[in-house]
Amino acid sequence: MTPEGDPERAWRPMRPEDVPAVIDLAAVVHPTFPERPAVFLDRIALCPEGALVADRPDVRAGLAAYALAHPASRHAPPRLDTVLGRLPADADALHVHDLAVDPACRGRGLAEAAVRRLLRLADARFAAATLVSVHGTPPFWERFGFRPRPDLLAPGRLATYGTDAVFMLRERPSAGAPRDRPGPGG
Repeated sequence: MTPEGDPERAWRPMRPEDVPAVIDLAAVVHPTFPERPAVFLDRIALCPEGALVADRPDVRAGLAAYALAHPASRHAPPRLDTVLGRLPADADALHVHDLAVDPACRGRGLAEAAVRRLLRLADARFAAATLVSVHGTPPFWERFGFRPRPDLLAPGRLATYGTDAVFMLRERPSAGAPRDRPGPGG
């Protein structure tokens, strides 16, 4: 974190030279979901404002946390370990690809600060934000307005995320999206 102790200020843009430390942290937090360095470099290039890191407060090598988000179709989150190459033409949401906090750095507000920052980005550009929750984290995401919406995806779309994966959607406050709401009587 920063010397001031403000978790919002702990985050900075991810740079290509951060990718090895991001891979190391991902191996600790998401050992069953490895992604190649090319995936992180791709996201930095495609959406630099959605690629963030927080340095360790004790100045040891490595990172305290990282976050990745990029424009995507709300109905087609990318599969894990996929280089996109370009953003989809039908991007209508900001997809939170990953948020990882080193277990030794949890409880300091880093995750909440990153989510708030990414949601400001989403709200400025899109009517919605999406993510795939893993490791039983839907209650965390629900605090920010995300709701489970498996009905929006084709069967098998989340196969690379594991059996506990939950697709979640957050509509921009007051934005509404009638095409995603149940119809009359449902």
